[in-house]
Amino acid sequence: MNKSINKKTIVLGASDNPSRYSFLALQKLKEAGHDVIGIGKRETVAGEIAIHAIEQAVEDVHTVTIYLNPGNQRQYYDYILSLHPRRIIFNPGTENNELKQLANREGITTLDACTLVLLSTGQY
Repeated sequence: MNKSINKKTIVLGASDNPSRYSFLALQKLKEAGHDVIGIGKRETVAGEIAIHAIEQAVEDVHTVTIYLNPGNQRQYYDYILSLHPRRIIFNPGTENNELKQLANREGITTLDACTLVLLSTGQY
């Protein structure tokens, strides 16, 4: 794994609950050397990573990784697209054809994959 490449990542659906995959993703992304911004239901902290309850204006976003079911994603469509990320990762259970089509129209790559698996196999 090449730690010198920082892929700034927004974790959408971030949680401070250590048993949640989004919590693990925050930690593993940071360990891998990526800048990580958590967006969740409430202002909190996951380890040393702030989780924001409101959308954050962020520049140079490489990846948005989603941990929200499709019904809860709709309110974030405009925000996600406004970030102009290079890719959106739909983790298992978050697959959303409507958002994929919107993203693809904007030239954003979409991927049905598990962020944790991608990190552990060096494919992130």
